[in-house]
Parts: sequence; structure tokens; C-alpha cells
Amino acid sequence: VGDVAQSVKFYSSLFGAEPTVAKPDYAKWMLDDPRVNFSIVPGGAKTGVHHLGIQAESGEELETVLERFASADTATVAQPSATCCYAKSDKGWAQDPQGIKWEAFHTYGENATFGRDRSPGNAPVAEAKAVKAGGCCGASA
Repeated sequence: VGDVAQSVKFYSSLFGAEPTVAKPDYAKWMLDDPRVNFSIVPGGAKTGVHHLGIQAESGEELETVLERFASADTATVAQPSATCCYAKSDKGWAQDPQGIKWEAFHTYGENATFGRDRSPGNAPVAEAKAVKAGGCCGASA
């Protein structure tokens, strides 16, 4: 987003709820109705949708989602023990036929900092195997 504070005001009004996590450079809503996990970060030179995600409630559910990624006949990248977006998660990535990146993740802890390391989420999945795992999902390096 271009302005996190302005966007927080807009999305809080739209969703009828304040963010679950609010930082100067990040905001996240975990809504029950509709069931949505939505986060924003400063976009830099380019704003818009960075990637879409599926949040798993357990490690077993994450494995099921990652198996679905693989069965969709697309390149996938595992990213275990990632620290990003103020969270610690196991995750995996896939890319749909139009080039939209999908993240599947299971969050198991919090992190004190956002982190801006390059990760598979910042590169085309076909190139991501050369990218060091453990970085952040939302920010470009």
C-alpha cells in the first residue's frame, strides 16, 4: 500500500473491525465473518496484490494444502521455519498459470520484527529454488 495508516482507516471501516495486528509498517485483520486473513505492507514503487494465501490451522492441514499445490501440476517451493510479517510459520509457495503467487502457511509463533529478507514469495516460483528460505513473504529485497 502507499500509506499504511490511511489504508488501515479504510480497511477498518470496510471490515467493521480494527486490525488484529497493527504496526507502523504492517496491519493484519483476522476476520470471522467473512473468514478472511488480510494484511497490508508499504508497497514501495509498485502497489497492488503481492500474493494470495491459504492459512492452515495445523501442520497436518498445511501438508494437505501443499499436496494440493503439487497435484495442480505447478512448481512448488517449501519454506519451513520462516520468520516474516511478525510471525513464525512453516509455509510453501506455488504459482498459478497467470503468474499469481500463492502462499500456504501454518503460523506457530510471533516475531518481534517484520523482517525484509528475500524469500521464495518474492521470486517467480520457477526461480525460487535458488532463493534462500527463511525470509519474509511480503517485502521485496
